[in-house]
Amino acid sequence: MRDVIVAGAGGGGAVIAKELAAQGLNVLLLEAGPRFANPETDWTHFESDANGLFGGYFRFGPADLSRPAWLRDLPQSSLFLQLSGVGGTTNHYQGNSPRAMPGAFAGYQGSDRAAYDTAHLFPISYRELIPYYEWVEQTLPVQTAPMGAKEDVFLRGAQMIGLPVQRSKDITRAACRPQENAVLQPSGTAGKTDDASRLQFPQAKGCTFCGHCAQGCFLPRRAPLNLKSKRATSVSYIPMALTADLWSRCGRAVTLITDAFAVRVNTDEHSDARSLTWRIGVTGEIFTEEARVIVLSCGTAETPRLWLNSGLPNPNGWVGQGLTDHFVDLVVGVMPFYTGLTKGTGSGARVDFPGYGMMEVVGQPPGTTAGLCSFSDAGIAGFYDNGLPNSQGADTVGRLIGRDLKNAMSNVDRLLYIDVFTDDDVEAQNRVSLSSGVPPDEHGAVPRIEIQHRNRSARTIRNREYLVGQAVRVLRALGARRVHRINKPPFVIHSHSTMRMGSDPDTSVLSSNAESRWVKRLFVADNSALANGLGGPNPTLTTQALATRTAEKIFQNYFGGRHWVEDSNPVSSVDNSVTEAVIRRGL
Repeated sequence: MRDVIVAGAGGGGAVIAKELAAQGLNVLLLEAGPRFANPETDWTHFESDANGLFGGYFRFGPADLSRPAWLRDLPQSSLFLQLSGVGGTTNHYQGNSPRAMPGAFAGYQGSDRAAYDTAHLFPISYRELIPYYEWVEQTLPVQTAPMGAKEDVFLRGAQMIGLPVQRSKDITRAACRPQENAVLQPSGTAGKTDDASRLQFPQAKGCTFCGHCAQGCFLPRRAPLNLKSKRATSVSYIPMALTADLWSRCGRAVTLITDAFAVRVNTDEHSDARSLTWRIGVTGEIFTEEARVIVLSCGTAETPRLWLNSGLPNPNGWVGQGLTDHFVDLVVGVMPFYTGLTKGTGSGARVDFPGYGMMEVVGQPPGTTAGLCSFSDAGIAGFYDNGLPNSQGADTVGRLIGRDLKNAMSNVDRLLYIDVFTDDDVEAQNRVSLSSGVPPDEHGAVPRIEIQHRNRSARTIRNREYLVGQAVRVLRALGARRVHRINKPPFVIHSHSTMRMGSDPDTSVLSSNAESRWVKRLFVADNSALANGLGGPNPTLTTQALATRTAEKIFQNYFGGRHWVEDSNPVSSVDNSVTEAVIRRGL
């Protein structure tokens, strides 16, 4: 019998597996997708190779790209962006790692507390989570983002409209700042040349400013796996988990099985979780193994799907309900000067608006830039707008065509892209359930993901309009020649809350320890455990901090362990001892 089985090796599962293994527990880590063991050969800078929805290596599907992607039922016109594989969606995230807004937590007493979704707060205080934030920030590590021209321009524009510079990691006011970012700072030749022969480790270390975060970071070349620039869990927590017996005094290496799709959680007569069943994709073999604790980290669609396909209890109906996704939009400025849109980290600067959400400067390669200019829910700019939305001062609303598109794409490094992310309300209508319209696949009934894009709460819509207006103000202050509001369709890149923790048993699935209310010894450690939209910030750091806290609660409550986060210092994933362990294991 294992001590712990973790299903899912993404942003949260890798964290909880590493932390429990470091305490000496016998941990089995399952991942439905592949392991990208050698990013230098597995990944490229070609956008369609990486991000093709059905044939890209970052799709949601099996490792064998000749086999079809796994199905999902999306009744609305939308994109639900997640990927399979060790490291999960952190493999193509931008590394942005801000803390959540304190107003999303119980006990917040700020003057703006009524501006948040107060009916669905975290059942713990923000202060309680700070030591776990600090632990993750040291482990990854999280640093001030390497910044380039687009960040400099964006921050200048933010200050021009009166926003001060925030110098604390805690979000206390409307302010701008460099991102807190899980990307290693450049040193040596990194960021100073585009000569590939000079961008090899150890001559180059950290971010090389290649501009291809979304295709997976494999630079600097020849660097050990755990010294690649962007700190996806595949190059940070996973190497630590697999070598825990070498760098931790009491550690035990995690056993990792890939191509292993979890299909059922099995319980005993007391409704305690006792075993997990999974299917090996290439052979179709079915395996079941027992464990004292089971952790689900399959993602915001697959975790509720696994729960429902397992026939586990759902007495209040909230399994899969309450999906939050930050209701995104994109505002594009055509600038009269160089912005470096295609260079550097994906996003190195941000503005936070407590009670509303946040906005970020975003960089993309040229192909993605062109695609996003036409990725709209508001029709064709200048021809029809589907009746929505207000321009908020932009010159156009909707997808670009003709002269506007030509002008925008004539020099992509003179564009400035600002993404807005709302603090959206937890709403039961936005949910994941089991599809009755799409046939089951080899893993059971497929998830149906419903997002009521045009029927959001009044507060969520207000927040989006306010943030778009602020983005337009920034671009106008900078002297933009044209400003385009794209009005993105349902584009879910920050999804959370489908298995939410909460203080109210009538509207939550998990207790304050992230343990199921109805099935003991069953925990959740991915974005679905988040209680709400965090106030708007990127979710990964909070999920990882919460997973660290959950690991500690599991260790204390089921293995008689100690409270370790405040009693010891974390080991950084780039420390020499870890690097040596990675090299010895051939990772």
